[in-house]
Amino acid sequence: MTDSSLLETRSQLPNTGFRFMTPAKLLGSLVGIFVISTIVFSTLYGVEKTRKITTTVERALPFTTTTNDVCLTPYCVKAANYLLESIDETVEPCEDFFHFSCGTWIKNTRIPDDVSAQSNFNLLRTQLDYNVVDLLSSPPANDANEPKAVVNARRFYNSCIDDTEIETNGVNTILLLVNTEFGGWPILQGSSWDNSTFDLPDLLFQLRKYYSNIIYRVDTAVNEENSTVHNIEVGQSNLALGQKQYYASETNVTIAYRQLIRELANALGNDTSMIDQDVNDIFEFEKNIAKYHWTNDEQRARFNETVRTTVGNLSFTFNTTFDFTDYVRRCYLLGNVTLQDTDIVAVSEVEYLNNISLILKQASPRTIQNYIVWRFIMGATSLMSQQIRNIRQRFDRIFHGTNAERPRDVECGSLTNAYMGFAVSKLYIKKYFDENALNESIEMINNIQNTFLEMLNESTWMDAESKVKAIEKAKTMNQHIGYPDYLGSDNNTKLENDYAEYNFNSSYIRNALKILEINVKKSFQLLRKPVDKNGWGDYSAPSVVNAFYEPSKNQISFPAGILQTPFFNKDAPKYLNYGGIGVIIGHEITHGFDDTGRQFDKDGNRIPWWTDETIKKFNERKTCIINQYSNYTVTQINMKGDGNLTQGEDIADNGGLREAFFAYQKWAANNKNVDNRLPGLQKYSSEQLFFINYAKSWCIKMTNAHALNRLRTDVHSLGPTRVIAPTSNFDQFDRAFGCTPGQGNSRKDKCIVW
Repeated sequence: MTDSSLLETRSQLPNTGFRFMTPAKLLGSLVGIFVISTIVFSTLYGVEKTRKITTTVERALPFTTTTNDVCLTPYCVKAANYLLESIDETVEPCEDFFHFSCGTWIKNTRIPDDVSAQSNFNLLRTQLDYNVVDLLSSPPANDANEPKAVVNARRFYNSCIDDTEIETNGVNTILLLVNTEFGGWPILQGSSWDNSTFDLPDLLFQLRKYYSNIIYRVDTAVNEENSTVHNIEVGQSNLALGQKQYYASETNVTIAYRQLIRELANALGNDTSMIDQDVNDIFEFEKNIAKYHWTNDEQRARFNETVRTTVGNLSFTFNTTFDFTDYVRRCYLLGNVTLQDTDIVAVSEVEYLNNISLILKQASPRTIQNYIVWRFIMGATSLMSQQIRNIRQRFDRIFHGTNAERPRDVECGSLTNAYMGFAVSKLYIKKYFDENALNESIEMINNIQNTFLEMLNESTWMDAESKVKAIEKAKTMNQHIGYPDYLGSDNNTKLENDYAEYNFNSSYIRNALKILEINVKKSFQLLRKPVDKNGWGDYSAPSVVNAFYEPSKNQISFPAGILQTPFFNKDAPKYLNYGGIGVIIGHEITHGFDDTGRQFDKDGNRIPWWTDETIKKFNERKTCIINQYSNYTVTQINMKGDGNLTQGEDIADNGGLREAFFAYQKWAANNKNVDNRLPGLQKYSSEQLFFINYAKSWCIKMTNAHALNRLRTDVHSLGPTRVIAPTSNFDQFDRAFGCTPGQGNSRKDKCIVW
């Protein structure tokens, strides 16, 4: 969770603002009588449009299609429809597989005003968001005795949609907190602010009560050298604009950022005498901090500079006038944890910490106080009145490319799900998760995991010693699928214990602040608790559209929320499932062996366990990936990707595609004549449809601001690259579509790690 957690949930859980219909209504809408009759007519009589790529595609088909080869079940008709509405056959797949697979969808898709991009993931998240709204807003069944955790999730949601209460109390509650606990926000007080009471450690401590890691980060994490216990982490915090590149030169973003501070100060205060000067000082202060801020790829590359010490020796570890020892001790008292001198501390970004200490020493108390409180105010805008949220929206329009707030009920449903995900999931899995899908998804995961084991065994660049250990790690990888068992049980003890402190009333802002305080307390209390290797992480609740690999647990998780169309459906032909969720499964497995995951052994300890020779060979292959991805241009904004930043996800994308494809081939060989073609798409082989559905997963249309923001800050490559790069490295893609290496979507020198 980020510092501005109440704010950032919005960007983490993008939403389209489009209300999904129920599956039955959606099916009826998508495949009406006209569509069905047209497809069936095309199936029976071979009526097809003449397309540019017909020769290429048909050349790859292994046999002639008959009506007996076509799947006409309701799901197959639905799947055919969404693929037909996506493919652009005027584009040659061997030249640009992304626009071949997504071109028509892109032309016909509009980006809703309340998001900065539209994609399959966003659409599925939107569907889930509206499902959550329906669950939380609908009264429980007459005979239902709901767990207290669920009752409080409903209370939190209801307080969040209470606009009247927010308009009445939101601003005043925040300002009262700022003035009574934080020492005021000088920009609102003009020259009357008294700097004689300024106390930096106390200010940071008071803000840390509400999950605000500002300037410095103090948290609990799994001890990377002994994954059975936790340790303390100290390092840099984040920047308001995410990455330091935004501060390097004057742009429309930096102008809008300063305007955001100015407008919020004007709206919240009456004394405007020093606002302009304060705004400039705040920005220049953060700009100086940004010079020393480590980017994501720098953190990845410089991990070995992390210093491991103890609480007792912390003050001797790096050169700073800030008393970290006292600050860390005070922070952990928020969780009623008294630190011992022998408690382990992992200190990262030491160079940043030293330089920021000098910046703080040279800055005025007014500037520091203004900046730190500003970061809290920026994160709290979503808690306040519509006027304040409108000011924030004007900034988001520039930074993210969004033109409107999400509907309030959707925003509140997402927040409730983010903070009380397992309580929400108690309702979600009962109504929306198909239990029959569990066995099939488990079978797919096992098939893909076995395929990866075969790929490891056949690897020619790993020496025997490293290979044996890698195979052992892959075999012991823990699986979480759907939801934890206790959520499906009538025994609610664990759920109630986990949310015992979540007792809410009608005040949204007080409920939100209480959640932040609870999360801080729980985070610090983890230090004295053993690592639950089999537990579901706090942010991998079943009611999310995502998948995870946790290196410290050597664990893959596939929550119920992602086990849905178009990624997975129990009635879908297997080539669609393997090309959808199958690639995601392979992606998460491969994370255990990407540039970061490969540093953790089978028990989740970050220790050397490969030979130097194998590491050297891995780095050579990794470098090929980095160079390849750094040479792709995002034409929309005419900027190249950063292969160093995205290398882990890129390695996982390439490995996941290969593992899922080979697993499907093996399944198809053992289950002949089971998978039929799709109506209207029968000129495509099942292997071609595997790749088409894979590409469909990453169709995206985005604003320029979104593309720029993602390119600078996201460890994932953008959608077009996630389609083109892995397929261009895969000779089985060339074979399926009859591509010649050297064409736009087929590399001659393919980059292969796994």
